[in-house]
Amino acid sequence: MSSHREQFIWQRTAKLAVKCYEITKKFSKEELYGLTNQLRRAAVSVPANIAEGYGRNTTTDYVRFLHIAEGSLREVDTHVWIATELGYINQQDSDVLCQEIDECLRLLLSAARKLASRT
Repeated sequence: MSSHREQFIWQRTAKLAVKCYEITKKFSKEELYGLTNQLRRAAVSVPANIAEGYGRNTTTDYVRFLHIAEGSLREVDTHVWIATELGYINQQDSDVLCQEIDECLRLLLSAARKLASRT
């Protein structure tokens, strides 16, 4: 593969980030510098760390960045839960996001395990 954009895990997490942006457009304007910003930053951080790790010279570095992306993904999950509890995200959208988060998490952990076993 010549580009991180060709990786399925990057594509899935980038689409999740876009979904998070779309959903946060509906948040209260008073949350712009609070929960809206936190959720967006965490969501964008996931594919960004995958891309950065992919560009590193070693598999060990790549695995490290996959784990950083995992942490950001868990942060997204927490923000989604809080936003749902506050009524900023309806249950249907929350369920869709949580399913996507769980799937991305599964993909990230699987990729990290496979790559780590090669080092």
